[in-house]
Amino acid sequence: MRLELPGLFDLQVNGFGGIDFNAPGLTDDRVDAALARMRATGVTRCLPTLITSSFDRFAASARILARMSRDAIAGIHMEGPYISPEDGARGAHPKEHVTCASVDDLKRRQDAAGGRIALVTLAPEVPGAIALIEHLVASAVRVAIGHSAASPSQIADAISAGATLATHLGNGCAQMLPRHPNVIWELLAADAITASFIVDGHHLPSATVKAMVRAKGSERTVLVTDAIAAAGCAPGPYTIGGVECELRADGRVSLPGTPYLAGSSLTMDRAIANTVRFTGLPIDVVIPMATTNPARYLGTNTAGTVMADWNPDTHDFRILATS
Repeated sequence: MRLELPGLFDLQVNGFGGIDFNAPGLTDDRVDAALARMRATGVTRCLPTLITSSFDRFAASARILARMSRDAIAGIHMEGPYISPEDGARGAHPKEHVTCASVDDLKRRQDAAGGRIALVTLAPEVPGAIALIEHLVASAVRVAIGHSAASPSQIADAISAGATLATHLGNGCAQMLPRHPNVIWELLAADAITASFIVDGHHLPSATVKAMVRAKGSERTVLVTDAIAAAGCAPGPYTIGGVECELRADGRVSLPGTPYLAGSSLTMDRAIANTVRFTGLPIDVVIPMATTNPARYLGTNTAGTVMADWNPDTHDFRILATS
């Protein structure tokens, strides 16, 4: 079946095709190469994502991304450093750079990014988080809850302050949680929250994806890759912002010797096919989760069109051309 759809839109991509947006020595040419490799998978717009790091490392990458006038770069997603320091909830983010939320620190980072930070992921329980959420919302920056061990009341306070997204819901939390209440149930139940999901078969089991998408509904569901440099590459060792990780033959990316995932090797075309397979939803219901839903969430537009072949029997989704 031949399909024409809007260009795919990824709100969370740390790198691609062997290129890490968080690495020292990032250049315009390397960013362009990553964007071209993503475009081959149908992604025409994205938020390059910079994870928890020192200010100097963040600023070096942010300045490169900010000065590039590419329509494919819809802004910068700043994931951390205002996140939980706890193992599990922190994920692959380096603990030594996790810090309290601060309007002054955010302003320094936004200045380094030329005002192009469009989305900030933080943990509501971090000291200073609520005041920072209010500042971000007043500055027209979207706020997501993620890498958090927040209580129900802390989540409610963050939502009241203006947080509107759950970053890769079901991940970025403790390995073991109380049955209820917990951060996953609270964010699933919050009608003001759109949720992003990494549908690679490693971050969430298929039944979990199906239940979570049912809970959120198709219009409040966004697919992201959370891809690192390993995406589109062969198995082996990679880094994200200096953190060593490993891509296995089955596509799982993790911190060596730990159960903790470290981003993904997912591509957005595969995310669409996986979501159809896991949820049983028609592909025309799933496609907006990777196109118009993320664009609408950011208050912007998709770019270009994608031609693809779709086989509903085998769930094979193949990009033919991106224009």
